[in-house]
Amino acid sequence: MNKKTIRDIDLTGKRVLIRVDFNVPVKDGAVTDDTRVRAAIPTLKAILEQKPRYMALMSHLGRPKGEVKPEFSLRPVVPVLAELLGVDVAFAEDCVGDAARQAAEALPEGGVLLLENTRFHAEETKNDEAFAKQLAELGDVYVNDAFGSAHRAHASTEGVTRYLPAVGGFLMEKELDYLVNAVESPKKPFVAILGGAKVSDKIGVIESLLTKCDRLLIGGGMANTFFKAQGWAVGDSLVEDDAIETAKKLLETGSSKLLLPDEVVIADAFDNDANTQVIAIKDGVPDGWRILDISPGAVEAFREVLKDAQTIIWNGPMGVFEMDNFAKGTYQIAEILAESSATTIIGGGDSAAAVKKAGLSDRMSHISTGGGASLELLEGKALPGVVALQDRD
Repeated sequence: MNKKTIRDIDLTGKRVLIRVDFNVPVKDGAVTDDTRVRAAIPTLKAILEQKPRYMALMSHLGRPKGEVKPEFSLRPVVPVLAELLGVDVAFAEDCVGDAARQAAEALPEGGVLLLENTRFHAEETKNDEAFAKQLAELGDVYVNDAFGSAHRAHASTEGVTRYLPAVGGFLMEKELDYLVNAVESPKKPFVAILGGAKVSDKIGVIESLLTKCDRLLIGGGMANTFFKAQGWAVGDSLVEDDAIETAKKLLETGSSKLLLPDEVVIADAFDNDANTQVIAIKDGVPDGWRILDISPGAVEAFREVLKDAQTIIWNGPMGVFEMDNFAKGTYQIAEILAESSATTIIGGGDSAAAVKKAGLSDRMSHISTGGGASLELLEGKALPGVVALQDRD
């Protein structure tokens, strides 16, 4: 990463304003998954070791759409962060104004403050200049460690960098090192696996990866659109009719690299307890039935391609993994990656959730904390929150 990080700047005695990604699931006032909080801890500990005046942490949570909504408060994160960091954590009822300023000034030397949800202000997502300036007033230095929000040009990710020296944290550095290296200089063979529901969300990613990878495996709901583009009957399966022409073009340009499942699991209802059968896709899906997973045979065909890979990127499940009976293909792919000696990179989102649910997180080389950001990076797009950081000389 050719951007400055907290290693390149003296933070002693400084007020450090940090953008973290604490967009965590909260139920009944308690955090139910602390993965994203844990991911920020190495950066926060390293900053504390430099003995700053204080650390003020910014994050969004959910989509309150510019309104104060108690269910989207960051307050439940305070005890989780305090326990993981091993220090007291104060909480400010707002991220700007008197409440934020007074809470920051009241901190002891080396204190830690979590600011309330930045998206309680509509100005955050509009990247409002005056709002960004208010945020910046809380710091002498800005650190962005929120890779999951780096693809957004918001006030707390991009706007504040106009007023403060801006560097990256360790999580940002790690994410970029893995993902950029995978795209720009992967160990070969380089195999990408894409799943999920929609082709339209990933057209740019597919086009970009086809120029870089050796093989591209496609599963999940998005495969259905490719099946229909080839003239196969798909019954009541999810299909994006608007993307069929695009799928045809991708099949033409990437025919030597693209691999689709030749067998699928179909069901007579969108229900975990539906009747199921395995069919060859060329035989067509009967009316009233829908494709909900890839078959064991398709998994074996994918395994054959993956066994020699040196770099593997995976984004998106192979079926409706929220239902146990249609999660098998996804979990089997996770197991193949866990056993692989390749560099394995999981592109956040549902695939990261599936790997965690399968209990295989610690056997992957890297699990991205940002689904949208990782996809945009794989597509070759510049991330505003990264571009805004200071370059190394």
